[in-house]
Amino acid sequence: MSVARRFGKEGFRVALVARRKERLDALVTRLADEGVEAAAFAADLSDPAGVPALVDAIRDRFGRIDVVEYGPIGADVSFTPAARLEAAALERFSRLLLLTPVELFRTVLPELTERGDGALLMTTALTAVHPMPQLSGPGPVMAAARNYLYSLNAELAGTGVYAGTLTVGAMITGSEAAEEAGDVEDDMRAAGLAVQVVHPDELAEHYWEMYTRRDRVEQVHPAAAAV
Repeated sequence: MSVARRFGKEGFRVALVARRKERLDALVTRLADEGVEAAAFAADLSDPAGVPALVDAIRDRFGRIDVVEYGPIGADVSFTPAARLEAAALERFSRLLLLTPVELFRTVLPELTERGDGALLMTTALTAVHPMPQLSGPGPVMAAARNYLYSLNAELAGTGVYAGTLTVGAMITGSEAAEEAGDVEDDMRAAGLAVQVVHPDELAEHYWEMYTRRDRVEQVHPAAAAV
């Protein structure tokens, strides 16, 4: 919602994508009350095969796609000690956190490169940058996604299209993950890590700056987490 508001403030129309149609419709109504035109698209982003139909539906509604911000998190995305990590868990995480964004960006990219403008933005977590004991699972998969974003950013140099990743090293105020984060916080404290909290408006502002400035592949927030 913070990203939708920030880009909507600049005149963007917004496509909201998630599994629960009723929740999305409520968010569309809230955005409309704030003067932001939005539409809901129910989709399971853990299924990469559904990407072409999703992109077609968004194009049918809005005519074009200028910016993609990909940052979903599933209820089953949780940390696991590396010593107990199973291939089945990695396969499950990969569908949501690697395979679908790759397919989504690949599907949208020709439209952007033809116009010579646009942006592909993705959220990753700090464990993609700094592997931590007891906090494996999503991290290896997000590290692969981060590797992909770095390569994509370099390949798109000079095309007018930007690709970048926002790495978040904190709980996000108001998110479902933060509301259900008791076990995660315990894992982080057990690993000797401080549990930080950030407001989503801060992240949305980073995304806007990344989109407009296009001067970095990656932004880490909070900045202290990059050390």
